[in-house]
Amino acid sequence: MRRNRLGLAVSTAAISVLATACVGSTESGATDDPEARTTITFWHGWTAPAEVKAIDANIARFEKKHPNITVKVVSGINDEKLNQALRAGGSKGPDVVSSFTTANVGKFCSSGAFADLGPFIEKSKLDLKKTFSQPLLDYSQFEGKRCALPLLSDAYGLYYNKDAFKEAGIEKPPRTWEEFDKAAVKLTKAKGDSYERLGFMPNYHGYETVPSHYMSQWSPTYFTKDGKSNIAKDPAFKEMYTWQRGLVEKLGGYAKLEKYQKTFGDEWGAKHPFHTGQVAMQLDGEWRLGMAEDADPGFEIGVAPLPVPKDQIDSYGKGYLSGTIMGIAPASEKQNAAWELVKYMTTDTDAVVRFANAIKNVPSTKAALKSPDLEFDPRFKTFLDIAQHPDSNTSDGAVNGITYQMSLQNFGYEVEKGAVRDIQAGLEKTAAEIDTDIAQAK
Repeated sequence: MRRNRLGLAVSTAAISVLATACVGSTESGATDDPEARTTITFWHGWTAPAEVKAIDANIARFEKKHPNITVKVVSGINDEKLNQALRAGGSKGPDVVSSFTTANVGKFCSSGAFADLGPFIEKSKLDLKKTFSQPLLDYSQFEGKRCALPLLSDAYGLYYNKDAFKEAGIEKPPRTWEEFDKAAVKLTKAKGDSYERLGFMPNYHGYETVPSHYMSQWSPTYFTKDGKSNIAKDPAFKEMYTWQRGLVEKLGGYAKLEKYQKTFGDEWGAKHPFHTGQVAMQLDGEWRLGMAEDADPGFEIGVAPLPVPKDQIDSYGKGYLSGTIMGIAPASEKQNAAWELVKYMTTDTDAVVRFANAIKNVPSTKAALKSPDLEFDPRFKTFLDIAQHPDSNTSDGAVNGITYQMSLQNFGYEVEKGAVRDIQAGLEKTAAEIDTDIAQAK
């Protein structure tokens, strides 16, 4: 599920076409007999052999429970390919769909790109609030229309080099951003006009350091009740951007950090800067633990929740939640059979636990999170705890998907390099931009 980060890299133009697609409705396709012998097609985005194998194993278990339904699986489907198929419709398209891009759920639901699951959920008498935590319910619906259900989740926390901490005399991971700044500076070792080791890479070109992942620790409100951008009114946004720019300056400045960032290896390879010791702390998702251990970094890895503002210390332990979503193609003529697969993959405790164990992601249901069959490294419990923390949160959905988050990231680029000195004025300008974009999308 590490491809979740692609949510901010997906072509907005490609996804925007999805909003104009006339792709049918739930009622038009939900007349099939789910007990009849049939074949449905499931498109997903996983490509790594172990991930594909895990999906296939879950499908085999589903087919054993539902011997009348055969599932044809197609892997490696990104949102652009999905968009094209949903627009085209027809018998060659998918029946069941999935996406790593939770930020686009607002677009999927409002455009009709994914079928409304409300009738299926009601007929199955599923109690969603008892099944999923609120952040997961939030990111799989938009404005009351539920067009998706969560399929495993991601929780973001802090990785740290325990050996570097010991060397720097830091006894425990920081709990507040003030403590974090001090640790980042203390862990940094200069080397000429660059670094031998950087305490933390705060720049937005750094891996996973997007505004939404930072912002979660302030528990922000992105939009008002009437759908207007709230970023200039909620003081959390100004506090976050001010803090981030301050840390950039404390660690040597934007230009020096950007130059060092260009020496980093690939985010998904063995030469990731945390693996190589180039950075001592890393903001990342639960998947990083296995990847870091596989890279044999030569130091002991610690895991902790991200820090919080000092005035929110009681909420320490929370974090940003995201994940994969699963839904039904509205043009499918086999929606009742498709629903059986969606329901099984997303709500069957055994299915969720087995899948989570296989690909080392956080389970998406409350029951799976507490299952005795869950297998994990003791450090992985940090992410299980973040997933269950009452103050963990996710970013709000929007009718134009990821567009507003890209506006926030573009603003962040300007702030960190010093092009914007008045952060409040910049937030007001960005809020107006976001409102204009949403109005145009509607």
